[in-house]
Amino acid sequence: MTDIFTGSFTQQEPIPDEGIEAALRVLRHGRLHRYNLAPGELGETAELEQEFAAATGAKYCLAVASGGYAMATALRALGVKPGDKVLSNAFTLAPVPGAIASLGAVPVFVGVTQNLRIDLDDLAARLDCGARVLLLSHMRGHICDMEALMALCDAAGVRVVEDCAHTMGASWNATPSGRFGAMGCFSMQTYKHVNAGEGGFVISDDPDLMARAILLSGSYMLYDRHRAAPPPEAFAQLRYDTPNISGRMDNLRAAILRPQIARLPERAAAWNARYARMEQGLRGTPGLTLIDRPDAESKVASSFQALLLDWPGAGIETALAACRARGVELKWFGAPEPAAFTSTYRHWRYANPEPMPATDRILAGLVDMRLPLTFSLADCDQIAAILRAEIGATFQSP
Repeated sequence: MTDIFTGSFTQQEPIPDEGIEAALRVLRHGRLHRYNLAPGELGETAELEQEFAAATGAKYCLAVASGGYAMATALRALGVKPGDKVLSNAFTLAPVPGAIASLGAVPVFVGVTQNLRIDLDDLAARLDCGARVLLLSHMRGHICDMEALMALCDAAGVRVVEDCAHTMGASWNATPSGRFGAMGCFSMQTYKHVNAGEGGFVISDDPDLMARAILLSGSYMLYDRHRAAPPPEAFAQLRYDTPNISGRMDNLRAAILRPQIARLPERAAAWNARYARMEQGLRGTPGLTLIDRPDAESKVASSFQALLLDWPGAGIETALAACRARGVELKWFGAPEPAAFTSTYRHWRYANPEPMPATDRILAGLVDMRLPLTFSLADCDQIAAILRAEIGATFQSP
């Protein structure tokens, strides 16, 4: 009988008991709004910001409603205005160009390499387009050579905002993700490395940028209740000129996040063990190209990508259908129409993208799969065996 995988690719781990207990305390006292505090109380959100700042080594941290809001806030803090061009990856998810478009700005897409990192040669060729900001997506956790990227951008006077939705806890040459650019943005959406349903962080060492971000988030002149924030003098003039675009995090979500942040290193090790098991099981599969991960990258591999490079579309559809029939669902970034989260730059017509043939070749063969921590290592072995069999069989067929 054909082996079928019966696990769920969307089932997350439960919230830690400490987070559930903390959430119940918040519910019982009812002070969900971050600025609704009892005398002497710091509040769950302010404590979460302090803890994440310490975890990343950043001076300042702001917790907000979503990762997309975090990116738009960072761009606003940097002064991006309607009509401005903003560089960003062609290989990313829709909230990244969406954050740019939400300001009335114009995405200028940069190509992707076969190892799923931003193409630095293509970036260098586009730095004279007039953009003053690069919104860099560490898409699916693949971090490029950050020293080389920052050297290019610094020489061109381009500020970098890092989208770290897939790299919380990861690093490049021992520097944490989010600490290279002017600001780093993170997501706590359910399928990211910590789970609040929705949520985001903005981190920075720049007091002016972070003061702007805090005011933008809707601080109502209560910025002195933030602890991972610049001193009051940083707000003195900005408070008169910065609009309130409310997107605060609440104390309930912060309560369930704090124990997850504390456990991130052990969760990273667990994800990487599952990734390694998948990689081991798929190595040498006919027609399947694995992604090279450089030694400088310390990853948190909560998903798995591979390439069916230069396959005809019909062959990819056949292989994916065979895998799906055996319980293994792969997402395909080369599909002609957007499906769920797998849209690509070609589908974002509001951005009026130019054709990118080299990037299209990569995306045409890119398949993607979540690796939730509810999977065991044995589950990973079973999934890899199914993929190896069905992809190999399809590749070898006429």
